[in-house]
Amino acid sequence: MPPASCRASRLLPLSPTRRYSVRIPGESQLSIKTVADLKAWAPHANVPGVEVCGWVRSVRKSSAVRFVDVTDGSSMRPVQAVVDKKQSTDLRIGVAVRLRGTWYNAKNPPTREANVSSAPSPPSSAEPGEPPSRASDSHPDADATRPMHELQVNHVDILASSDPQVSLVYFRPLQGLAQPNPSVYKTYSIQNKYQTPESLRTISHLRSRTPVNSTLLRLRSDATAVLTRFFSQEKFQQTHPPIITSSDCEGAGEAFAVEAGGRADFFRDAKYLTVSTQLHLEALAQALGNVWTLSPTFRAEKSDTSRHLSEFYMLEAEMSFVQDMDQVMDLVQSMMTFLASELKQLNAAKELERNRLDSRDPVESLALADLVDPEELARRWRGLSMPTRWPRITYTEAMERLQPVAVQFKHKPVWGGGLQSEHEKYLAEQVGYNKAEDAYVPIFVTRFPREIKAFYMLQSDSPPAQGETVDCFDLLVPGLGELAGGSMREHRLPQLQHETSRAAGADSQQGNRK
Repeated sequence: MPPASCRASRLLPLSPTRRYSVRIPGESQLSIKTVADLKAWAPHANVPGVEVCGWVRSVRKSSAVRFVDVTDGSSMRPVQAVVDKKQSTDLRIGVAVRLRGTWYNAKNPPTREANVSSAPSPPSSAEPGEPPSRASDSHPDADATRPMHELQVNHVDILASSDPQVSLVYFRPLQGLAQPNPSVYKTYSIQNKYQTPESLRTISHLRSRTPVNSTLLRLRSDATAVLTRFFSQEKFQQTHPPIITSSDCEGAGEAFAVEAGGRADFFRDAKYLTVSTQLHLEALAQALGNVWTLSPTFRAEKSDTSRHLSEFYMLEAEMSFVQDMDQVMDLVQSMMTFLASELKQLNAAKELERNRLDSRDPVESLALADLVDPEELARRWRGLSMPTRWPRITYTEAMERLQPVAVQFKHKPVWGGGLQSEHEKYLAEQVGYNKAEDAYVPIFVTRFPREIKAFYMLQSDSPPAQGETVDCFDLLVPGLGELAGGSMREHRLPQLQHETSRAAGADSQQGNRK
């Protein structure tokens, strides 16, 4: 029988409040948990005892105080804290801090009594009755950029320092490893100045600390949450197929082989990083019905272009008991429309749009300029939100549109050949443009030639005169080209066996020609 003390410890309740980066005293504002929540909170009265944890993004100096921008990663723009000069000695970019003070309206500054804490505050050089935040600011746009609410700080805790001379975060050295030599490291790389995407890629472990990149990561997180909700509402089961697999779904020999420390015999047979979870999903669909996944995908294509990645996340879904391809395209359109409409209501997308149109910070303006033109972006959003059915044209109809203007393409459009990137962009901009709504609507291109598509795709019932086609589609959008693809699966065993034999014979002949 366990001791009484052990039994009692199991009966202790959980802490009533969880620790977040922002804490408001009392029980009335438990929903305020992040800097984003705090910035949206505009109480009429000043609120003492507010605690904010985060990282210092910038420090602006004035004669008596420091204006410190602090972020916890929840918003693109930070919260401004006003810190007495004597308390700000160790405050610099990158420092992790815990600040405690009064949350107040800049038009209704706190009195001196509201700033009293258990530890005496350093004296301020501001005039009597005037909070330190009213001291003269050396920043030329101080008045124009002053937020409506600020944190008047009376207590500063440095949780982790940021050495201005090195970009290395020190941890306790592992046993047997020598202490790193600081002299071999450059200064802290993320400063309050514009850095190009190419420059940031050289310091990938710090890239997420820039405002635009951190906001894009939050946008990606929002997209994952919205997609999960969409498929749940559509009664799809989320699955997690393996990443290491023996299958090569694309059949193009573009998979990364997996070896364990050089040991070829770790696995009984060859294993690869997955290029697609399609085969696993097809098996799962026979038990669960409609299934989907969003998982890492790897391609060993030797192509250094913006259209090819060695690693990326791909959403894949399999539907059971589908009558025709229109049902699949309807689902894709519903998913994209739902995703676009929901994302526009969330903070990350709102911040990117609002700050793009009203950015007073030259560093932020330059970073946002790397994104798509605002007017072009607005046309795309309007197109994604169109409630009517998106245009659907066949591959043959696409060729009929491309061939009269073939002179403007590097690759001539020929029936039986694949659609090149330039062809896809032309179709997306010409066919997909809705003049009445000034919107770029995504378009579906369907029924591609059988010879250029995978063997498992269902053959079309009514092929054109040029040749046999299969029931498949590509979804094209402006600027990017193909965004999604799908097809009906051949489910009849004799036909599938015939197609696999035909595909194997074609591969053998191609190998002999080489």
